[in-house]
Amino acid sequence: MHDSTPAWFCLRSQPKHEHIAAAHLRQMPAVDVFVPRIRFKRLTRYGQVSVTEALFPNYLFARFDWHDSLRRIYHSPGVSEVVHFGTHWPVIPDEVIDSLRSSLGHHEVHEIPDAVSPGDPVQIVGGSLHGLHAVVSRVMPGTKRVAVLMDFLGRQSTIELEIGKIIKETGRQTVLR
Repeated sequence: MHDSTPAWFCLRSQPKHEHIAAAHLRQMPAVDVFVPRIRFKRLTRYGQVSVTEALFPNYLFARFDWHDSLRRIYHSPGVSEVVHFGTHWPVIPDEVIDSLRSSLGHHEVHEIPDAVSPGDPVQIVGGSLHGLHAVVSRVMPGTKRVAVLMDFLGRQSTIELEIGKIIKETGRQTVLR
């Protein structure tokens, strides 16, 4: 059992409804909400778009008095459940939330930089080379362009592109020959 002082709890939201749950919880008195998010570039069939998603998909944090608010929180729109293990409702220490908040900044959003460096694997977006993979060979910041090395028709070619026409790939190893 918990005492009657407010504490942080982990809530599970309905899929892709973290922001909806947070909006409803923020309207409740004596409830503090924290939804850490990340912003990054994603490749779509229409080109490169900026996307903001929950850092912990389907989860958010709320600080409330367990005795007074558990039922209201549990039945709030967008909330699937308050995370618990049998009859144990784990409390998240204030220091953990404070640490997350300080690392994300005031807006609870961490911007993942899309800056590229020589050697970074990238994918080309838009135009006739859309979807092809390349490796950055040179960055030209003054012109907002990059030179990339790519295999095209069985031969390696270097081409220059606008920085907005590439998206940095993650988890893909590319070796320059």
